Amino acid sequence: MKIGGFQKFTLSDFPSRIASIVFTQGCNFRCPFCHNGNLIPMDRCEEELVPEDYVLAYLERRIDQLEGVVVTGGEPTIQPDLGLFLQRIRKMGFQIKLDTNGSRPEALETLFGQGLVDYVAMDIKAPFMGYSALTGGAAPVEKIRESMRLVSKSGINHHFRTTLVPGLLTETDLEYIPSMVPEGSAHCFQSFQPANALDPALRQTGGRTSDPGR
Repeated sequence: MKIGGFQKFTLSDFPSRIASIVFTQGCNFRCPFCHNGNLIPMDRCEEELVPEDYVLAYLERRIDQLEGVVVTGGEPTIQPDLGLFLQRIRKMGFQIKLDTNGSRPEALETLFGQGLVDYVAMDIKAPFMGYSALTGGAAPVEKIRESMRLVSKSGINHHFRTTLVPGLLTETDLEYIPSMVPEGSAHCFQSFQPANALDPALRQTGGRTSDPGR
């Protein structure tokens, strides 16, 4: 699997778990506010990638210290061997949190069916009619709807989240987005990190931190 980055320790990215974070390389969206732009290209040179064996060896040495692994991106579900990677982590006894943009419901369904995911955080970028503007191109809205349904019905701990991007989301958008969330599922707004935004014009924008919705 293509790994663009590896954070050995986090207390904040996996609820109630001490975890490591694996950043997969490659994304099928081009969100202008993305703060991990170096993780977007699938063809990043091999020398800049983190060897999978290095990550797995580290995790094996930390079985007694860590509780979980967060797999984020980029977009993990576009990795053809994601399932195999998660199986190897699962065999070590780790809990697994998956971050996703929801563009590949078929991949989520397979992973859920194999029991390889313990927590899901799925992005809701914008109201559906405005999705393309927030993802840098034509967005598979129906697939995202299907992923929302799958996640909400999976029985897996999860939440949906939206990044507060000044100038790209209106107050009306922010009031509407929580209504898109399936009943019984949690939703949160998260702060925009402007410093390394993919769109240079957004790098001088102040990040909003208040939560206007539920």
